[in-house]
Amino acid sequence: MRKPLRAAAVAVVTALVATTTFVASVPAAADSIDDRRAAAERARKENAQRRADAEEAMEGVRADLAKASDRLLEIREKIPVAQERLDRANDAYDKAMREADMLAARLRDAGDEKSALGESIEQDAAKAEQVRDAIGQMAREAYRGGGDVSGVSVMLEAESTEDFVERYGLVSTALRTQAQMLDELRTSEASGRNSAARLDAVEERIAELKKQADAKVAEADEARREAQAARAALDKLLADEQKQKQRLEAKKDEIRSELAKADTEAKKIRNQLKAAIAAQRRRDAKNNQGGSKPTGSVSGAIFANPTAISPIYVTSEYGMRFHPVLHYWRLHAGIDLRDHCGMPVYAGRSGTVLWAQSRYGYGNQVMVDHGLYRGNGLQSSYNHLTRWVVQAGQHVKVGQLLGYAGNTGTSGGCHLHFEVYVNGSTVNPRSLLGL
Repeated sequence: MRKPLRAAAVAVVTALVATTTFVASVPAAADSIDDRRAAAERARKENAQRRADAEEAMEGVRADLAKASDRLLEIREKIPVAQERLDRANDAYDKAMREADMLAARLRDAGDEKSALGESIEQDAAKAEQVRDAIGQMAREAYRGGGDVSGVSVMLEAESTEDFVERYGLVSTALRTQAQMLDELRTSEASGRNSAARLDAVEERIAELKKQADAKVAEADEARREAQAARAALDKLLADEQKQKQRLEAKKDEIRSELAKADTEAKKIRNQLKAAIAAQRRRDAKNNQGGSKPTGSVSGAIFANPTAISPIYVTSEYGMRFHPVLHYWRLHAGIDLRDHCGMPVYAGRSGTVLWAQSRYGYGNQVMVDHGLYRGNGLQSSYNHLTRWVVQAGQHVKVGQLLGYAGNTGTSGGCHLHFEVYVNGSTVNPRSLLGL
């Protein structure tokens, strides 16, 4: 009676314990899952920002190389989420295991109680059987002795007072013994019935506990499978990260070469603008118009919106960017404005087109010279165009169509890369656009 139940309980515990071997990175119990989830979300946002910055820093590099870098950052962005999924699955598994252990302990206790009740029922039944045998023996002896042990027969058959007293004492003793045996029989039978009723209740409880234990085993198995899947997904991301890092490491020289070409082109543009400014000043001096020296700073909202998106939407700011592969800071020399492929690009200020041509890194570029502003040479460039509709030497007014937004050159997607040059060097266009 005891062994089958204990075997079932042990089987439940064994099935559960057998699933514990996979857990390799269960987080510290002190860290709540909410804290870890919040940390994962912070890490994801930080990685997303780093990815956005890195995409901008890769400007000037061929698209295939930029995509390799972006793929690495995309993987890193997913790692905290995958780790949080693994932590969550491990927590669910741990919870199911704790509850399963408690159910297994309750099953063992119920099994012990069932065994004890079974033994008690057997003992009560055996005792009742003994009492019945004794009562039967007394009945048989009374029958052999004449079958009448009543007080009347004692009085009538007594031969003397002494004989009466003796006979009466024997009869009284026999009656008391018989009454005691009957009481014992009733007690044993009542105890047996009570134990049987309790046994039924225990067996019902065992059945319910077994049902709960089976459900908990299934829940733990599901949590284990989820944790294994989460572990596999995280391991794959980590392996992909390592593979992508090695790929980029092998392409570092190629990326350096690409950036060197972009820097050479940028320097060439600066020199051409400085030459144009010098020529303008010489013409002004020759015509006695002055303006050979700056008379004020370039400030204020002096450029109109060059895009078809209103209000202006900035997707990337002017400023230094940490290069994700070469690990040094580079200048993002313009401001990226949202302008979908094929949408119009307008002159931000009146001036003369210096050139409209394709340039390395910049793609299709229109450069507009706005002359001297407060004695400062001022130009603006419109880059990555799908195509231009103006030509060198053409005078354009503010708001006039220059071309259409695109993704030419070393660009990660359709947008307008807008640059402003003051005396041949780039400046932050934000305030000049009234932003």
